Amino acid sequence: MQKSDFVKLSEYLWEVPRSFRGDMRVAARLYASEKMLEHAFRDESIEQLVNLTTLPGIQKYSIGMPDLHEGYGSPIGGVAAIDAATGIISPGMVGYDQNCGMRLLTSQLTTDDIRPKLDALATEIQKEVPSGLGRGRQLKFDIHEMDKILEEGSQHLVQKGYGEPEDIENCEEHGQMAGADASLVSEHAKRRGSDQAGTLGSGNHFLEIQKVEQIFDEETARQFGLFQNQVVIMAHTGSRGLGHQNATDYIRLMQGAMIKYGIDLPDRELACVPFQSEEGQKYFGALACGLNFAWANRQMISHFVRKAWDSILGTAGGKLSMLYDIAHNTAKLEEHEVGGKQIKLIVHRKGSTRAFPGQLVFIPGSMGTASYVLVGVESGKDTFYSTCHGAGRVMSRAAAIRNLSAPDIVRDLKEKGIIVKCWSLRGIAEEAPQAYKNIDEVIDVVHNAGISKKVARLVPLAVVKGE
Repeated sequence: MQKSDFVKLSEYLWEVPRSFRGDMRVAARLYASEKMLEHAFRDESIEQLVNLTTLPGIQKYSIGMPDLHEGYGSPIGGVAAIDAATGIISPGMVGYDQNCGMRLLTSQLTTDDIRPKLDALATEIQKEVPSGLGRGRQLKFDIHEMDKILEEGSQHLVQKGYGEPEDIENCEEHGQMAGADASLVSEHAKRRGSDQAGTLGSGNHFLEIQKVEQIFDEETARQFGLFQNQVVIMAHTGSRGLGHQNATDYIRLMQGAMIKYGIDLPDRELACVPFQSEEGQKYFGALACGLNFAWANRQMISHFVRKAWDSILGTAGGKLSMLYDIAHNTAKLEEHEVGGKQIKLIVHRKGSTRAFPGQLVFIPGSMGTASYVLVGVESGKDTFYSTCHGAGRVMSRAAAIRNLSAPDIVRDLKEKGIIVKCWSLRGIAEEAPQAYKNIDEVIDVVHNAGISKKVARLVPLAVVKGE
């Protein structure tokens, strides 16, 4: 594929028409600047975006966000809305890290209030929240408790004392996805997750102490309690080993079941079955468990971040309130307008975020760069109310390790006044700012295209990572 295969619909919207390839059921659309479009051909993400158009039941078009990059089967930054009555469900279109997502805790303190104790606070958070590949907590849940968490999500943990009722009110789906059935999750997946509730993991996951550097929408910021130089804490993580195993189990199941349903796709990594089939409903129930576990994970993280906050700042720290929690690897039943009618769709968002009108969205940058608070707008209906989820890679993890120096990256961040707490430098190069697109440019696209609107820009004061 090449740039000439796209039709330019507007300054930030491009389309590959259905006539491009014989197996396309709908067109493929990409939200990007012209420079981003040209860079997108460096990997297989554009071809993957076109492959999404072949999914049975897909409506209108497949959609790529400006942070689009190559993933497993589906591009990361992809959206596919499927007719729930006649179409399919695809684990590869959700991803291995089910409900990888964002949570933001807000304080009433400013950077001046916290600066003298910033390093001590970052150190205490690192101590309280285990991070790194495969690392778990000493607190380990048995199978009975795991089943409760998988079916009740963060609501179960709040009932057990790990949080406050307001946390539930300010969480997508109130922290509990309906239809979760723990019996559909393998014992292996449950064992992998048994000590991982309240842990950060590795890769691009992080905890950051941030400040609100810039307000773009004063009214919306005021409505949600955001103000200039405010100290906030952002958490980015997902369902850990449990979600990965859950996805693995059902991708294998569906790869074997596709022949049964006569489904033929250009990429086996998009393995799928009819949503209404027995296998499709089993996956949907198991996926709900994965989503619930991720919300429970971020809920437990919030509890231990608050514990660290109180330990270092005492009563002077005041309360850490949860602003919102939003997922960016999901498949959810929603009603949207198609052809002038409201119909039920199973909306797959992989590395893309739901952005209903008036709803907050948190978009993380790469390590040490800015993050954003956005708000959904009515004009976002053309994306089934979806927006981006981050900066998006421009360099593979292997290439980043070969070409970038982890010690140099940590030193550069410290020179910028950003404290870095990391148990191992092994994975730092993978997440360097140079390995990602410019987050400001990505946000400008979704803002100017009318997908979602800028509310505030956040910059890191301290970064806590596993490796």
